[in-house]
Amino acid sequence: MSIEVPKHVAVIMDGNGRWAELRGLSRPEGHKAGTENVRRIIRALVEKRVSYLTMYAFSTENWDRPDYEVRALMELMGRSIESETPELHAEGVRIRHLGRMDRLPVSLRDAIERSVELTRNNTTITLSVAFDYGGREEIVGAARRLIASGTAPEDVTEQALAAELYTAGMPDPDLIIRTAGEMRMSNFLLWQSAYAEYYSTATLWPDFDEGELDSAFAEYQRRQRRFGRIETVTPSRP
Repeated sequence: MSIEVPKHVAVIMDGNGRWAELRGLSRPEGHKAGTENVRRIIRALVEKRVSYLTMYAFSTENWDRPDYEVRALMELMGRSIESETPELHAEGVRIRHLGRMDRLPVSLRDAIERSVELTRNNTTITLSVAFDYGGREEIVGAARRLIASGTAPEDVTEQALAAELYTAGMPDPDLIIRTAGEMRMSNFLLWQSAYAEYYSTATLWPDFDEGELDSAFAEYQRRQRRFGRIETVTPSRP
């Protein structure tokens, strides 16, 4: 019997700061540990033949964090892109950016654009990094673009709006994993997650490993995905 594997997995990487505090480290050191864990999970998902991975790295609300932490996150993102992109490219990973670019430092913006361009034709797995991303803002932006294009009200469909989202051309996530025990969506993929299966674990993101991923997949495979439908059972004849 074949085992169903989610085509698109999304991850809310939570708990980096708590991981650091438990070890007497600074919050930026926790974010560094979390970033280093990304490669391990990418490889594990490739082995499982997952086609899309979306990772929530920095939300539109994260700008309200202390300045030193925001600066550290920007610098860490830039360094990670520069150091990791060549190897990810060699492994066939396609990189996409989800979110705003206009508020990012120019050096980070340039690094993101280079990584996206370099890997655009890769096919092993698509890694989308949601950085300066907010689900509500994404939907509002999509609606504004439809209005600006002169789309008639009767032509505003789910398909038309989805084509204006950051995730245009990608399938919706099948499985959303959140670490650190939180039970909320935090403004992540609000439109796209309408029928995603949600899995929460108390494990902090830097400690989330292949075994934890196996547990998430096992739970996913136990779920019955009906998408709002009711399964009908044909009664047997006496």
